[in-house]
Amino acid sequence: MNQELKITRERMIELLNEDLAREFQAVIAYTVYSQTLKGAAFSDIARELTIHATEELSHAMQITKQIDYFNGTPVTKPAEVKMSGNAEDMLRFDLENERVTILNYRERIRQAEAMGEFGLSEVLRKIIAQEQEHLTDLAGALGIENPTIEGSRAQ
Repeated sequence: MNQELKITRERMIELLNEDLAREFQAVIAYTVYSQTLKGAAFSDIARELTIHATEELSHAMQITKQIDYFNGTPVTKPAEVKMSGNAEDMLRFDLENERVTILNYRERIRQAEAMGEFGLSEVLRKIIAQEQEHLTDLAGALGIENPTIEGSRAQ
């Protein structure tokens, strides 16, 4: 078994807190971006980003519950939210955040299963399904193909 997958409960709490900070980041970004995107070309995606914000809040609640399950203390600060006056830049920021989130959750699932924590892996699988929808929505709004998920994890 890959040594990177053999982690302690304490390390899982740390990693889930990193995930939670990214979910908070997504809630803030989608909320702000949905209300500040300008131009007729972005009105449909702005409405979709409002929905994404609500879904990301649900993800944050689920991750918080898992941190509590592991007897950890959830973080309360988001990862940095990037801002731009350019609508396409904002959508690209979101696209990259979704890509990194999916990549991290894939690893988290493998780690959870190596620990025998199958409930956590099931929660994360459901979250990933929505994150992939978000990625597809953003790529479509940008008129590009879905990016590949492989790559180095953000720390």
